[in-house]
Amino acid sequence: MKDKKQAYELARKIAAILDEKKARDIIIIDIGNKSVIADYFVIASGRSTTAVKALVDNVDEKLSKEGIEPLRRDGFSEAKWIAVDYGSVIVHVFHEETREYYRLERLWIDGANCEKYGDNA
Repeated sequence: MKDKKQAYELARKIAAILDEKKARDIIIIDIGNKSVIADYFVIASGRSTTAVKALVDNVDEKLSKEGIEPLRRDGFSEAKWIAVDYGSVIVHVFHEETREYYRLERLWIDGANCEKYGDNA
């Protein structure tokens, strides 16, 4: 990703793809000033491991059609928490119970760097 604006546009695109497949509690977190690993996290939940896999597969499929491929995918076998690294945007899709347990967003949100996305936010 060339710049922060492009990273934000990709994060919004990913959030929209997740939203259209009924992901829950979608948030975009700007972590650019907190970490060198990425500019944004997109975090969402699915109600089951099947839903988590389907959400990630849909993101992969839609972005792949645009020539955007992930650098890495982790957690697909258990599908309780799948992380997909697109360089400056890392997508985290959780099973609802796993997300509640780890509460990843609490480590990164400072109040001004979080954007809720979609109807289920």
